[in-house]
Amino acid sequence: MGVVKKDDCWRVPAELWRRIEPLLPTRPEYPLGGPNPRAPDRQALDGILLVLRPGMQWSALKAMGLCHPSSVYRRFCEWLAAGVFREFWRQGLLAYDGLARIDWRWLVLDGTQGKAPLGGEKTGPNPTDRAKRGTKRSLLTDSRGVPLGLVVAGANMNDFKLARATLESIPVRRPLPSRSRRQTLCVDLGYAFWPVRELAREYALTLRAPRRRGLRGLTPSRRRRPSPRWVVERTHSWLNRFRRLLLRWEMREDTYVAMLHFALGIITWFHSPLLK
Repeated sequence: MGVVKKDDCWRVPAELWRRIEPLLPTRPEYPLGGPNPRAPDRQALDGILLVLRPGMQWSALKAMGLCHPSSVYRRFCEWLAAGVFREFWRQGLLAYDGLARIDWRWLVLDGTQGKAPLGGEKTGPNPTDRAKRGTKRSLLTDSRGVPLGLVVAGANMNDFKLARATLESIPVRRPLPSRSRRQTLCVDLGYAFWPVRELAREYALTLRAPRRRGLRGLTPSRRRRPSPRWVVERTHSWLNRFRRLLLRWEMREDTYVAMLHFALGIITWFHSPLLK
């Protein structure tokens, strides 16, 4: 995988650039020219990745000599409004499904909490961190850990209340399960409630959850194969390697979700055989 060997952690690899470049909106040049030439899109994307991966501040981009921080952030907002980052993730899922096939037989759902020192939209008091402001990511993956769905909420939101929104956030079409091709939803004890059971029945999913007292209907199915719940925790760890996501500094929900979609797209494309 030659692309990964040349990756220096913040420049966009050539293969990923070829995938995202067609998604970028074109902007007509000024008819009489402008005071300053427009920064190249690839330099702006390198600046966004530099903020996302090492967690650098927007204002610190000036020292890197790429382009002005305001230009990078303005381009980021333009691409956010055009849905570039979500489409980049969706195209990665389509490419991955076309070659490696998404393993719809096992879907794994779990949430994780993170700090949000500045607060903002979709944040709340973290019950595990002395009620400090925090955010929660609810993530859905297949059995290989490829991200399929994501929603953001306050840290005080219960996991099972985000199950429906996470399933609805899948950007590609989910095939309908059948008797020969069942789809099992693996969750932990935080989802072992009746609303999740009704949701699994609505989506024709076989729910596999730990036993909770008083809810016999949520008993896990007796199968020899162990539950692959660990793969979603590994994907959360992959997301935390993008240091901008480990601590949430975006007060706006849309900018934070755009950063997440960009990271999910990178993870998905590197799982695709097209980049191997």
